[in-house]
Amino acid sequence: MVDTAPGNRPASNDVATSIDKPPIIYRQFLWTRITHWIWAVAIFFLLLSGLQIFNAHPTLYIGKQSGFDFSNEVLAIGSEDTASGPVGYTRILGERFNTTGVLGVSVLDDTPTPRGFPPWATIPSYQDLGTGRVVHFFFAWVLVITLLGWLFGSVINGHLRRDLAPRAIDMRALPGDILNHLKFRFHHTREYNTLQKLAYGGVLFVVMPLIILTGLTMSPSMDSIVPFIADLFGGRQTARTIHFCMMLLLVFFFIVHMLMILAAGPINELRSIITGWYRIDAPSEPIETKEAETR
Repeated sequence: MVDTAPGNRPASNDVATSIDKPPIIYRQFLWTRITHWIWAVAIFFLLLSGLQIFNAHPTLYIGKQSGFDFSNEVLAIGSEDTASGPVGYTRILGERFNTTGVLGVSVLDDTPTPRGFPPWATIPSYQDLGTGRVVHFFFAWVLVITLLGWLFGSVINGHLRRDLAPRAIDMRALPGDILNHLKFRFHHTREYNTLQKLAYGGVLFVVMPLIILTGLTMSPSMDSIVPFIADLFGGRQTARTIHFCMMLLLVFFFIVHMLMILAAGPINELRSIITGWYRIDAPSEPIETKEAETR
């Protein structure tokens, strides 16, 4: 993911221009870039190790309990034996789909094998719940600590209020931003557009906190320390379902984010999140050329 964690704005004189090229601004500070890449690595390992854990019981429910005596299933990935061999299926709200080869049944060493998610989607690739849990919990704390550090710094330096909080003018510009994105017409400016603010804010202040809180809800040790936390989500089974759905939203955000980066100019976007420097659109009127500060 590139530019998922927006950076702080530097002073207005952090601009480099030339006669032939649009100006380059220093858009992403070092701390923003570090936390961004830590998040990217942590989420990668969390996703794949989480699917390893999910494979131990690839079914989701709503409520506090699960089992044969309850009809609260919302999603199930499984397999059944047939005359032609095992068949994988995915059942969503009672609707069943054949997903052999992708979900429910994977081909391992030319042999169809019952398995929720395939080996390429889990860490480790083989069935190992213990290792999956160790990897998952380690990177979960990496994510939590990094998010808290980023949040603390952003409050202190005003980044949240200045760069991420949507203003009235942003909401009025929302229809135009949606139209521009649909037409793949992008404006490279120092400020984030309304869709970026809403997307980043949704991930940082809704999706990630829900992932963390529902993850804690599923922890037996946390239940003993804060026994009421499960009730906040309607039970551990509901928390597990929310946890899974937030993961799907994060994956969807990542896919859209990468597509937008490719459409907006990957070299410029990558340079921004690696070096901090970002080339903006040429101003409509000539601006005074200033030598960029070296950092």
